Amino acid sequence: MQFCPKCKSMMFPTKIGLECKKCGHVLDKKDESESLISKSKRDDREVIVLEGNEAEGLPTAKMRCPECGHNVAYWWLRQLRSADESETRFFKCVKCRTTWREYD
Repeated sequence: MQFCPKCKSMMFPTKIGLECKKCGHVLDKKDESESLISKSKRDDREVIVLEGNEAEGLPTAKMRCPECGHNVAYWWLRQLRSADESETRFFKCVKCRTTWREYD
């Protein structure tokens, strides 16, 4: 992301380079040292499960454990899919330490 050197607004890509929508300032492609749009490869991500006493600082919720039936579990959110989709909520039973996730 690049910002306009004149008005500090965000620059947007055009055919000729980057253009500021606020003041109209244009940066040519040849003036830039990097490409306009960067693309990164999306790899499969590992889901980190909290182990040991790390979960004790997390908030709790009234949620029934599928293993032992206890009604209190720690919970946390993790973004597993793209940014425009909702986060996934994970739970960890306070009693038996079983971890599961909530499906939408």
